[in-house]
Amino acid sequence: MATAESLTGGRLAALLTAVPGASATFLGGVVAYATDLKISVLGVPDEVVVTHGVVSAECALAMALGVRRLTGATYAVATTGVAGPTGQEGKPPGTVFVSLVGPATETVIGLELSGNRATVIDRTCQEALRAMLAFLED
Repeated sequence: MATAESLTGGRLAALLTAVPGASATFLGGVVAYATDLKISVLGVPDEVVVTHGVVSAECALAMALGVRRLTGATYAVATTGVAGPTGQEGKPPGTVFVSLVGPATETVIGLELSGNRATVIDRTCQEALRAMLAFLED
């Protein structure tokens, strides 16, 4: 497993590595808060950023695919969105996208969360973990 995080700023990786034995399954992660890093490190195509923005399902999927390719992980999860307090790219705080990719499956979950910045980040991590469990069980 590997993570690519923007919105959650590394918190998802911290939650995964807080579990004893995490080193058996967690390879690492990339915190790409800046758009330039999403492009240069994770390989998010310029066209995705220009056409859809970094707060989009398309960007979340590209981030997950990029960190999977970068780390050689079997599975990857990515988070991007708007934690607040202000909007971004015309999208309000609480707009979140979580993407999960595996050997034969790719999915993106769109979320509209409410609450302050800390709440949006915490809820995103909770929803990402829940989605990861469901993804791995299928």
